[in-house]
Amino acid sequence: MSDSAVPETTSGRDRWQQRFDAAVAKGRVRDADFTTLSGMAVEPVYGPSAEAEAADERMERIGWPGSYPFTRGLYPTGYRGRTWTIRQFAGFGNAQQTNERYKMILARGGGGLSVAFDMPTLMGRDSDETQSLGEVGHCGVAIDSASDMDILFSDITLSDVTTSMTISGPAVPVFCMYLVAAERQGVDISGLNGTLQTDIFKEYIAQKEWLFPPEPHLRLIGDLMEYTSENIPDYKPLSVSGYHIREAGSTAAQELAFTLADGFGYVELGLSRGMDVNKFAPGLSFFFDSHLDFFEEIAKFRAARRIWARWLRDIYGATDERAQWLRFHTQTAGVSLTAQQPLNNVVRTAVEALAAVLGGTNSLHTNALDETLALPTEQSAEVALRTQQVLMEETGVANVADPLGGSWYVEELTDRIEAEAEKIFETIRRMGERGRTPRADGTVDHPIGPMTSGILRGIEDGWFQSEIADSAFEYQIALEKGLKKIVGVNVHTESVSHELEILRVSHEVERDQVSLLGRRREERDMGRVQTALDAMLSAARSDENMIPSMLEAVRAEATLGEICNALRDEWGVYREPARF
Repeated sequence: MSDSAVPETTSGRDRWQQRFDAAVAKGRVRDADFTTLSGMAVEPVYGPSAEAEAADERMERIGWPGSYPFTRGLYPTGYRGRTWTIRQFAGFGNAQQTNERYKMILARGGGGLSVAFDMPTLMGRDSDETQSLGEVGHCGVAIDSASDMDILFSDITLSDVTTSMTISGPAVPVFCMYLVAAERQGVDISGLNGTLQTDIFKEYIAQKEWLFPPEPHLRLIGDLMEYTSENIPDYKPLSVSGYHIREAGSTAAQELAFTLADGFGYVELGLSRGMDVNKFAPGLSFFFDSHLDFFEEIAKFRAARRIWARWLRDIYGATDERAQWLRFHTQTAGVSLTAQQPLNNVVRTAVEALAAVLGGTNSLHTNALDETLALPTEQSAEVALRTQQVLMEETGVANVADPLGGSWYVEELTDRIEAEAEKIFETIRRMGERGRTPRADGTVDHPIGPMTSGILRGIEDGWFQSEIADSAFEYQIALEKGLKKIVGVNVHTESVSHELEILRVSHEVERDQVSLLGRRREERDMGRVQTALDAMLSAARSDENMIPSMLEAVRAEATLGEICNALRDEWGVYREPARF
């Protein structure tokens, strides 16, 4: 039931009730105990009476769960309908080792997989390239070809699990390897569900893991959006990431604004391709950081939904409410973890996870206590998983939708963060106007769109990096002056804790992966590989969608490095300008 089906004279509370009742009638509310620990029944949502709602000017901005502007959540049922997906980020060593970790996560209650790739894979390099020396398997799993992807998901049916892949520069060829692995399992790829990060803007802004100049990356992303929209409708080809922007030192408002601006850029990319915003926008998702300022983070998530809904409706013309929804995954703040007194990290992670839940996250990863030192051990990974399960099963936070909605503090913070974000959007748009000749009517022509032009200019000028650096510097000064405190670092430094045993990746992983890659090269049909790579380059030189030809190269066991290096030769590489 949409709001348009309900008379305008009906109050927001009544509209929410009708939608909630419709969800109950369709079996979309869990059969669970919705009472407090003491047995007191609680309502699915709390808010003003119809009379008080009509008199409260804030309610147009706050709204009700499941209704525009979605400040209080996308669904009228909140987590009573469906709890957030527990999606633990994992990957280390080779594909076999990571496969074993995935099976452990799923067996112990994880609801989805999130793949961490090693640095060579993130940079589109094969394990035996010179640039990969010493890095294979160390910050994630090594993936060189579709055969590695087969092993990564061995005995895990890809049609039965949602899979998130955190990779941007070489995201498209890695996605093709995922599709080929599904094909080899006998899975109908049209039914796959998951998320590919693909967000190249945040690489130039914060994480620095790009391959080509921005324009070729946008070409690939546009092809991916078209391909998934037409062939894999439930798959989300873009997870617009604020996480790495925040980890680089931004404020909460900067994380929100830069991330949503990037999202608007991808909307403009889809529109420039002639795609229907109501069809492709539901395939965009988001990835945010949840830091330690509990209420600020909750406000950030609520503001994000509201801003996205308004811009998609009023600026980009989305009429379907699903196209106005901002779905997001959250990861607790890696930068908040400390090497000193690392057991304190369990507390930090729990607080951050609770903020994400109270902010209405759709899925969640909780960091392990030892991730500031090394990849998580099996035990620390289990503690991180259990942290989510304690929140979900024991605390009652899933019983009521947006339980802090209406709080004077939370609503004020939500409004303030939204206002700060809008100022940043205006700055980005103005940057996109510089150097462009206005038309006769005063408007400016943008090849993709005005927000995209501003983002590209901001990247070229180093504006985003400068803004983040300034924020990080201010925070560091506050720490050194003692104005901001970190337990175990600049306050309460005495401790009886001992060093942790950490997971170490053996050098044998790299040696064995390089050896395996060599054998695979010898066993494949090199003529088929070269023919497929040539066809891919031919597509790159035309307006043809590149996904089908790239899939053929992957089926032929072309490696990630071979695909990416062929495109580097074609498109060139990007080097960030030196700035002083």
